[in-house]
Amino acid sequence: MVNAVTHSQNQCVLLLKLNSNCRGSKKCSSSSSVFPKPFATFPSLTTQICHASFHGLPFADTVSDTKHRTLLVETYHHHDSLRALLVKLEREDSNPIHILAQDGDWSKDHFWAAVRFLKHASRFAEILQVFDMWKNIEKSRISEFNYNKIIGLLCEDEMMEEALSVLQEMKVQGMKPCLDTYNPIIHGLSRAGKFSDALRFFDEMKEYGLEPDSETYDGLIGGYGKFQMYDEMGECVKKMELNGCSPDHITYNILIQEYARGGLLQRMEKLYQRMLSKRMILQSSTFVAMLKAYTTFGIVEKMEKVYRKVLNSKTCVEDDVIRKMAEVYIKNYMFSRLEDLGLDLCSAFGESDLVWCLRLLSYACLLSKKGMDIVVKEMLDSKMNWSVGVANIIMLAYVKMKDFRHLRILLSQLPIYRVRPDIVTVGIVMDASRIGFDGRGALESWRRMGLLDRVVELKTDSLVITAFGKGHFLKSCEEVYSSLHPEDRERKKWTYNDLIALLPRSKHTGSMTV
Repeated sequence: MVNAVTHSQNQCVLLLKLNSNCRGSKKCSSSSSVFPKPFATFPSLTTQICHASFHGLPFADTVSDTKHRTLLVETYHHHDSLRALLVKLEREDSNPIHILAQDGDWSKDHFWAAVRFLKHASRFAEILQVFDMWKNIEKSRISEFNYNKIIGLLCEDEMMEEALSVLQEMKVQGMKPCLDTYNPIIHGLSRAGKFSDALRFFDEMKEYGLEPDSETYDGLIGGYGKFQMYDEMGECVKKMELNGCSPDHITYNILIQEYARGGLLQRMEKLYQRMLSKRMILQSSTFVAMLKAYTTFGIVEKMEKVYRKVLNSKTCVEDDVIRKMAEVYIKNYMFSRLEDLGLDLCSAFGESDLVWCLRLLSYACLLSKKGMDIVVKEMLDSKMNWSVGVANIIMLAYVKMKDFRHLRILLSQLPIYRVRPDIVTVGIVMDASRIGFDGRGALESWRRMGLLDRVVELKTDSLVITAFGKGHFLKSCEEVYSSLHPEDRERKKWTYNDLIALLPRSKHTGSMTV
């Protein structure tokens, strides 16, 4: 066995040497090659045979590798041609009809890629034009599948007039609509609030001998929920059950989400308990909807319980929802929960500006300088840059504590941290000046740097204002600004100097102007 392998290896070395000599000789030509024609024409085959011989592999394995490489090359060229088509479509003056005419024809993948592009670009009329031309190139493309897919795409964006015209053409072609045809139409009409039309197609389905399935009813239920027609939602479920179509987990999830959005907590909780008893799957979006409902009503215990389920499902929650949760804690003076909320978010999704805001705000509301120092140190250790929001949180706490020494130090360090004041920062200095702080140095420094000539900005998180209130300065600015004539408000871009100049007119300012 060893001798056989050695002999094979020796033959392989000889073949490689001969091939090398042949390629290196000027006298050598393809006609005088020492190899038989297959080797001369496909020199890479020699390498494949040698690879198989040296490693004791069957030659079939190398042929398989060749097929794999061929497939990769074909895939590359396929994606390359798709990219070329999309580049053509992206041009401002692109006309997909002309492009298709120039190309002669498109593959199935190319056609649907063009359709998706036109859909995202809201060029729906051109979708129908391209579809009409493409299907006529090859008659086998006039199929229920292609018509249903086009109808579905149009209904997703509520282009119902176009979708219905495709349905009519489908009927003219002698094709029988199916559930995949009617379901997106009923869904689209329901989302648009055209329930009489949706129900008309509901009846038309039955004329074709089609029985509505749970997906059909789900479209109606979701549409009723969107327009807060909760009684109709309940009637639709009853009709569904009477017709022998049992609500599935998707139906129940839609119902819970719509009741949650409508603030109908009792109905929401009743269905939630029913789903638990039936061991049905609860979607993460359902938990998020319930979380929003409990947050809106400020029900802390239930809010926290559902939030734990959302975290466990690794569902990403919108920052606005987190802010509303934080507002619930602030209004209930549960400041330490802000730290817990921030740590939970950090553990689940990583660090963010909102995470640091929550943690810092927790200790600022508790007026804990030590706690704020710990969070700031962790923030710096994590290479997070200072922001005006972070600075404002700390300074608002200093004002509450009347710790003017640390307030002055931090104000002097803002340029070092490359932090520019926003309207909240200016308000902190102005409000502190009302209770004994000398803010003239900070204002003068900002004037010298031209910072007060900048257009007014609010870069501090809204949670900070929720926690500490607007203060006299912001309230006075709002009062004075609202008292101006509309034309005076819009006459120019307002700077901090403009606002400060207006303040003496307000009855609340007095000694605020420095």
